[in-house]
Formats: sequence, structure tokens, C-alpha cells
Amino acid sequence: MSDVAPQDRTIKFELLIVFGLSLGQSAVYSVVNIIGRLTAATPLSAQTSTLNPAASDRPYLDLTLQLLRILFGLMPVVLALHLLARERISMPSLGLDLRRPFFDLGSGAALAAGIGLPGLAFYLAARELGLNTTVQASALNDVWWTIPVLILAAAKNAILEEVLVVGYLMRRLDDLRWRVPAIILTSSVLRGSYHLYQGFGGFIGNIIMGVAFCLFYLRTRRVMPLIVAHTVLDIVAFVGYALLAPHVSWL
Repeated sequence: MSDVAPQDRTIKFELLIVFGLSLGQSAVYSVVNIIGRLTAATPLSAQTSTLNPAASDRPYLDLTLQLLRILFGLMPVVLALHLLARERISMPSLGLDLRRPFFDLGSGAALAAGIGLPGLAFYLAARELGLNTTVQASALNDVWWTIPVLILAAAKNAILEEVLVVGYLMRRLDDLRWRVPAIILTSSVLRGSYHLYQGFGGFIGNIIMGVAFCLFYLRTRRVMPLIVAHTVLDIVAFVGYALLAPHVSWL
């Protein structure tokens, strides 16, 4: 018992560091953001949440800053994988490898299809009910590199969220001997929390997505299909918005 408690404290402190530098920090800012939105004079449904904003009016400076944002945004993943590797917990043990490409691509695409259309309907309904902001999925300038950068941003989001919130967090909570329902709830609520800045539709929708992803991971022990699914969903959202928003009034 004397060896267990110090190990538990180490894991808890590790979780605090990893998430304090990444998605846990985003969740705290998101909570503060939604409080600000709810106490503003403008109704929530009349407000806008902007994803992928331009960083500069100068195209090549903007491109540089966008690529740096993507690169450094992945550093918490590198940190988490490094900490696991020190305990000889390999990436393949999380299903983070290329050993089953057809399964990963096929099941990832199926997950994206099963979540994407209901997710869009849920977002539109939440916005109409005044529970969500209007999400502007891209505010990048219209230049040659816009779509490639949006694709890279989608992949970055997918790797960051699925590796940390599913593979890493679920492994560490299991190391702490948490029960499976508590692990799923914690992972899913964290996912919803850092999307709360979009409104309550984004919060609830991402909790539902989180539960589905956790259950899939528990069954397959593979993170790669989740990365594929998340990447597809974000590419459709980001690139689709950039291409269609000028022509579709309800986006």
C-alpha cells in the first residue's frame, strides 16, 4: 500500500501538468468564455464563435503563424507519449500505429458518418433554440494555402484530442483504478467542456460524441480510427464552411 499511494500522486500530478498545458486549460477558458457570453447583452444565439481565425493580414506571415500554431499545438501529445514511454507503455498499446490501416480507415469513416449528420442536425436545432452560438468554422483569408492549412488543423485537432482525451486519459485513470463508467464520464465531460465556448449545443453534442468514442476505444483498444473519424469530421466542417459559407445563408 505504501508504494501505491506515491505512484497515484505521481499520476495525478502528471495529469494536472499535461492537461493544464493543453485541453484542461482550454476547458477552463471555455467556462469563463461561456459565462461572459451568457452575461452579455447580446443573446447567445446572436453571437459567433470563430474557429481557425486569421493571424495576420499578410498572407505569408499568416501562413507561418498558422503552421506554428499547428506544430506547437501537438507538443502536449509528444509530452504525454514521452511520459508513457518512460513506463514502457508503447504507442501500439494505445492503438496508435499503422498496423491495421484498412480497419482504421473503414471504421473511422463509419464513425464519422454516424456522428456527422446527426451532429449537424443537433447543432442547427440548438442554435434555433438559442442554446448555441453561430459557429464560423473558418475565418482564414482566401489564399492558395487556406484549404491545406484547414486540413492540417483538422488533423492536429484530431490527434491532440483523441490521443489525450481517449488513449492517454483513459489509460491513466485505469492506472488509478477508476471504474469504467467514471472513466467514460470524465473523458466525455472534459471533451464537452473545452467546446463549451460554442454554447450548450456544442457542450452536449461533444459529450455524446465522447461517450461513443470511449465505448469504441474500450471495444477495440485503438485510437487510430478515432483520429480518422475526428479528422474527417473537422475537414468537412472547416473546408465545407470555407467553400459553402459565401453561398449558403444558414451556415
